Amino acid sequence: MSKDKKPNPTKIKVSPWIIYGAVLLILVTIQLVSSGSNFQEVRPTSLSKFYQFLDSNQVDKVVFNKTTAQVYLKKEALNSKTHAKVEKKTMLGKENVGPHYTLDIGNQELFQQKLNESLKAGKLSDFSSEPESNWGDVLINFLPLIIIIGFWIFMMRRMSGGGAGGGGGQIFSIGKSKAKLFDEKTDVKTTFKDVAGLEGAKEEIQEIVEFLKNPEKYTEIGGKIPKGALLVGPPGTGKTLLAKAVAGEAQVPFFSLSGSDFVEMFVGVGASRVRDLFKQAKEKSPAIIFIDEIDAVGRARGKNNMSGSNDERENTLNQLLTEMDGFGTNTHVIVLAATNRADVLDKALMRAGRFDRQIYVDLPDIRERKEIFEVHLKPLKKSEELDTEFLAKQTPGFSGADIANVCNESALIAARKGKKSVDKQDFLDAVDRIVGGLEKKNKIVTPSEKRAIAIHEAGHATVSWMLEHAAPLVKVTIVPRGQSLGAAWYLPEERLIVRPEQMLDEMCATMGGRAAEKVVFNKISTGALSDLEKVTKQARAMVTIYGLNDKLGNVTYYDSSGQSDYNFSKPYSEETAQIIDKEISNLIENEYQRAIKILNENRDKLMQLADILIEKEVIFKDDLEAIFGKRPFEKTESEPITELQ
Repeated sequence: MSKDKKPNPTKIKVSPWIIYGAVLLILVTIQLVSSGSNFQEVRPTSLSKFYQFLDSNQVDKVVFNKTTAQVYLKKEALNSKTHAKVEKKTMLGKENVGPHYTLDIGNQELFQQKLNESLKAGKLSDFSSEPESNWGDVLINFLPLIIIIGFWIFMMRRMSGGGAGGGGGQIFSIGKSKAKLFDEKTDVKTTFKDVAGLEGAKEEIQEIVEFLKNPEKYTEIGGKIPKGALLVGPPGTGKTLLAKAVAGEAQVPFFSLSGSDFVEMFVGVGASRVRDLFKQAKEKSPAIIFIDEIDAVGRARGKNNMSGSNDERENTLNQLLTEMDGFGTNTHVIVLAATNRADVLDKALMRAGRFDRQIYVDLPDIRERKEIFEVHLKPLKKSEELDTEFLAKQTPGFSGADIANVCNESALIAARKGKKSVDKQDFLDAVDRIVGGLEKKNKIVTPSEKRAIAIHEAGHATVSWMLEHAAPLVKVTIVPRGQSLGAAWYLPEERLIVRPEQMLDEMCATMGGRAAEKVVFNKISTGALSDLEKVTKQARAMVTIYGLNDKLGNVTYYDSSGQSDYNFSKPYSEETAQIIDKEISNLIENEYQRAIKILNENRDKLMQLADILIEKEVIFKDDLEAIFGKRPFEKTESEPITELQ
């Protein structure tokens, strides 16, 4: 029978303040011991009085240095009336053995001569000289400086984020890397099975796992392992999750940190941390370094600093470039980085030999959204009839993070209603809550305002129903939600390319709200602000980005590199700017007049739809079909999206 192993004794953490207090106590004790103190009051006296005590045979011994002397009285003299003011006992209750007096001696030679004479005459038992100062005095004199230095070190440790006792907070290790190391055996649990969707990105990044697992397979035939891969995509699409999955699959050490971890208030710290990071990774190779939000230090050089002075971020970037592909080789160390602003990164960082691969992590399509829903629905208690394919159709344009938020919000809504499981309606309410905001049923809306809102939303529904390329409505509401007074849910196609007629129909449907106000009331209001913002962006994109305007021709003023953000001049002349403004205005006005024409032709149906909307506050596709009939150009497969007015 094997004996149980004794548990390892836990290390006792000692607060630094206890150490500081102990040192201070030792210094005070040394001072007291070295000065021979018995915790009694030593009274000052004059030189003339001391000579009187000496001549009257009252002094037992004297201890002096160059400037002062300490006087010890005889017992019988101490009890006399002459020395009545001298304490007979110490603070501890013991007999006061001296020193009893202290005095300035003046001339040392004359003072010592007087003591020699008294010693020969038998009026003095003994006298001795001592050095000017002792170690206790020296330490006490330096005590304020020691306290100031200790306080400064303490504050620097707090400022550098390490806290008391933390290794990263030491003032002398401020240039050390702040990367968190995830051990491949215990810490990294995420694998590709935990990442739903992102099939294209996973396929590309699986090769990196193979490089780290079987490097000989590629090096035997002369291939070189890539230095790095850049994950690019909108926020919430799963870039960081994908990097964790790489670490879990490859079973190698994984150094994780943010781009802002290199930035510090001290000059040279960022470059020092980069060097230390790669040094640690080389020692544990094969390894992965993951830098999240690399645009914090990887922006194009010369663009951040208008004054031309030295920039700490540029020094950090220079060191990162050198470490990734300098004279030194990083054997089996792969750098993964993530950003949603690849357009602002330095060109030297993006060249071959550094970040060899750019993996685009796009928003999920309907099939990938279904897979993501299945992952996030596992911990929820859901009803049996819940269809994940239906949920995927209800959330076009949602990222993985958005879908996780929808699942969590639906569970909260179900719990708020006292349900035992999450059903379809809870998910629809969660989508409405996230996209449109919280319903404000108690918001005060006058009858005239309510009718104006109903006419506005009915205008959107009518125009979109009558246009072939516009997305038809599935649901319309006039209940205030968030900052909007009404909301409309569309069913658009997921298109890879968009043609001019499709964009024009969408613009016309968007202007349907203001056009309805003009047709019914012959007045317009401020309720179309979001509509105007949307159509202006679409019209500007048609003219200046996609080259869809006949007057300007096949010209684009869009810079995909993002470098034009820093320019102070326009890429076109003032004459062209006037043409652009005129063409944008013409596009919007033409679609506005087109919407007015459609609404005039269907005015009765518009008013009928508005009346139903005022009565029910929420209408669906069936209500539109009952009034307008089936759309002649119905699409086969589509998905809903929400727009707010």
